[in-house]
Amino acid sequence: MKMLQTQVEQIVLSNMGFVVLLRGADDERTLPIFIGAAEAQAIALEVNNVKVPRPLTHDLLKNIMDCMECRLQRVDITKLEEGTFYADLVVHHDNVDFQIDTRPSDAIALALRFGCPIMVAPEVMEEAGQIIKTPSDNSAVDHSKPQATATDQRLHHIEILQQSLDSAVKEERYEDAARLRDKIEHLKDTHRHN
Repeated sequence: MKMLQTQVEQIVLSNMGFVVLLRGADDERTLPIFIGAAEAQAIALEVNNVKVPRPLTHDLLKNIMDCMECRLQRVDITKLEEGTFYADLVVHHDNVDFQIDTRPSDAIALALRFGCPIMVAPEVMEEAGQIIKTPSDNSAVDHSKPQATATDQRLHHIEILQQSLDSAVKEERYEDAARLRDKIEHLKDTHRHN
């Protein structure tokens, strides 16, 4: 089965929680997947290239895999059943590829850290993919589904980073907090000037 390659387009905050949007590389559709706040933070930190001095969970897993000479080849989002997405990590070790069942949110966070492809089964994209209009896109849009504006998306990004900042302060990780604060201020400045 030929899988569709996607990339993280953005993370948005809906009235039902965080959503990661995967945009098809050669496809106009976007796959929205609801994820938890911790996974949203892990993805947002990597997307925004925010470095933390101590490894978080997904950083730790990558470090362990590196030490064991395991290479994450790709992640596959394989199916959608009763509203739940399923995914596999495709890992290479000792000249053998094997699959490990995982949640898509964890798979995406790891894929970003390894710089590997995020693949989606065509039937999953067919069932749940949406055409989402961006500010520079005047193509057809499914108006029955809510659309996020660029401003909304930037503000949601700020909210995610603010939650990370609050956690860093609470855990007394002040270097992380300073970096997150600077990133938030940069995004706010960009928002004020647009």
